[in-house]
Amino acid sequence: MNENEIGRIVVDAALTLHREVGPGLLQSVYEAVLARELTARGLRVERQVPISIEYRGIQFDDGFRADMIGENMVILELKAVESITDVHKKQLLTYLRLTGMELGFLLNFGEAFMKNGIVRVINGILDR
Repeated sequence: MNENEIGRIVVDAALTLHREVGPGLLQSVYEAVLARELTARGLRVERQVPISIEYRGIQFDDGFRADMIGENMVILELKAVESITDVHKKQLLTYLRLTGMELGFLLNFGEAFMKNGIVRVINGILDR
């Protein structure tokens, strides 16, 4: 399975989840349920994955945690806010750069329409 196939599953699962429960819940609820939904669809998903920083051969293990990583290839950063800001996008870009992964999704379950809350990031390029 490649990143794009994983991405299609993620987007479909996020749309399904949002359609069923709607906006207004805490991020932790969406995270737990989305992880279960993705697992049911055959994806291996890890939650709250530590992301380390390496600088001059020294590894720092403090500070960063990806909400989810699917199949050890795609980072999922979940939000439940009124709207996504540049800070949220920079957070995902940071995680992609530090891990060397190529694809990430910023999923904002706080949007009235989930399609407006999905931001796809590839190799440091934002693609709505």
